[in-house]
Amino acid sequence: MEAQKIQQYKLKKEPKIKKNALGFGKGVLLTFFLAALAGQIANLPFFSILGIMILSILLGGIWGNTLSVPADAQAGVEFSSKVLLRAGIILLGFRLNLHEILSAGFSIMIIDIVVIAFTMSFILLLGKALRINNILSVLLAAGTAICGAAAIIAIAPIVKSKEEQTAVAVSCIAVLGTAGAIFYIVLFPYLPISALEYGVLAGATLHELAHVVAAVVPGGDVSSDSGILVKLGRVLLLIPVALIISLVYNRKKGYKSSDFKNLPVPWFIFGFLLTSLTNTLFSISESIISIFLLLSMYMLAMGMAGLGLNIKWKDFVQFGFKPVATAVLGFIGLLAITPLLVLIFRIL
Repeated sequence: MEAQKIQQYKLKKEPKIKKNALGFGKGVLLTFFLAALAGQIANLPFFSILGIMILSILLGGIWGNTLSVPADAQAGVEFSSKVLLRAGIILLGFRLNLHEILSAGFSIMIIDIVVIAFTMSFILLLGKALRINNILSVLLAAGTAICGAAAIIAIAPIVKSKEEQTAVAVSCIAVLGTAGAIFYIVLFPYLPISALEYGVLAGATLHELAHVVAAVVPGGDVSSDSGILVKLGRVLLLIPVALIISLVYNRKKGYKSSDFKNLPVPWFIFGFLLTSLTNTLFSISESIISIFLLLSMYMLAMGMAGLGLNIKWKDFVQFGFKPVATAVLGFIGLLAITPLLVLIFRIL
């Protein structure tokens, strides 16, 4: 009798398990499809400035608001927007070689520290003055100061950001970074600075690596090398900034030192550091690094697509124009200190 009950229980459970597994697969596959489509669009003129990650969240948003996402696929979408996003950030560490950044000179790290310290402080003050949500202010500050969407999605779980807040921040940064790259390209012939200094400014002030890569083209190889190096220095500083935000944010929430193990410390950031150290200390072939970075790009893109699928346009309406104004003013403030950045580079 007992054996019969067990058999009946198995018959009831197996279809449900299979259904859930199928739905999970559909969700992950949908995010992969959107990421792959974004990758193809990113190869087109102009869209390359946006990059695959930004296009992925836009495509996800369009799909989620025009076509329905099956309920059973939601678990797969969540997996992409959380687990794959973090895995992508960890693999992104293989882009960094700490020796190259350190050997580039003291001036680059000083410039990156000044940019991040100023921009984070300025945007947080702007957010308070304009009375926008504190979490949204932190996300906009991190996206502008460090490395665009990658910084936002790294900081979001620390401050317990809602998906609509993360999406608004990513969208603001995407538009501003694209506009900034175009502005730099048009302005380059009229700037009283060398190609090397132009690359440093682009790397220090533009939001996404894709924006920097696009903006430094007029300056040639010299601008490209310096711009990417300065930008990667900002990416490296994501680690201490994330830890500082975690400690400050959670101290305000009333955590005690004895509760440290319960703090939402972004442990995947340490994975990012580990992959950076691995790439620095060991000789890894360029082909293997390329594979890791390709995986990272698509994991991040799938995660962004997952975020986009959960966004509703009404979420943007509820935040109003203030987050956009904060992001714009923050970027203008960063551009205002560019003479200081050039001076630091020339002196050091």
